[in-house]
Amino acid sequence: MSSRRRAWNKLLKDRSGMIGLLIVGAFLIAAIGVWFGAWGQDWAAAAGGRWQPPGGEYWFGTNVLGQDIFDRALYSVRTAFEIGLVVAVLATVLGAVLGAAAGWYSETWIDGGILWLKGVLDSIPFYLFVAAVAYALQGQAWAMHLAMVATFWTTTGRLVRAEVLKLKSREFVLAARVTGLPGPLILARHVLPNCSHILLVQATLAFVAAIKTEVVLSFLGLGVQDGVSWGLMLAESTQEVLAGQFANFLSASLMLFVLLMGFNLLADAMQDAMDPRQAAL
Repeated sequence: MSSRRRAWNKLLKDRSGMIGLLIVGAFLIAAIGVWFGAWGQDWAAAAGGRWQPPGGEYWFGTNVLGQDIFDRALYSVRTAFEIGLVVAVLATVLGAVLGAAAGWYSETWIDGGILWLKGVLDSIPFYLFVAAVAYALQGQAWAMHLAMVATFWTTTGRLVRAEVLKLKSREFVLAARVTGLPGPLILARHVLPNCSHILLVQATLAFVAAIKTEVVLSFLGLGVQDGVSWGLMLAESTQEVLAGQFANFLSASLMLFVLLMGFNLLADAMQDAMDPRQAAL
């Protein structure tokens, strides 16, 4: 049985992992529905009364402007997936490239430069750095994404570097060297594919981190500018809670909590299933 098939079978037997997969799948369906205009398109319409209670017309009630809180929370699922997907892919690719280069050319100026850059980024308080970059580029649609990608790649880079250091002395890599293949081609064709288990798990974790960071930045006014997100809903709810209105706060908080819990359960199960050290157990 191949290692991928073994990992998949182990994942299917993990009850927590399957619960996480179902949760993430349900939210993904919600996001796809918003992308294709099936629901959540009236998130900005102020058609209801002020702070209307939950009911048949407005499932989660309305906010101070009379906007449907359920539609806003549902549309925010699309925002979360868009930001999470972009940041996870870019940060994982950047971490894979820099980590692989550092590991393959270890103990050279390339390795030293990448490790120096990683050390500098890791030494800066995370949210302070992200907030500073987002604030400096305020008004740019990609400011928040750039800030997160610039910091999220470091963990992936460190793990990939360690894996490449281990793999480059393996027999299949030495055999590729003997055939005369250039180093970058060996790295891309033979070494990086064997780091896929690390990249997949790290991409999932980066997805989760991106969603959490967006909520914090949007709450501070440095995140989503055009549209709606759970962070913006939480920012709006600060004044509503003082007035005894909790619908905005509860809907955004609960949906964020459930999605992050689903991703964490799935990431833990994937890490257990794909860990090569567990394969022999």
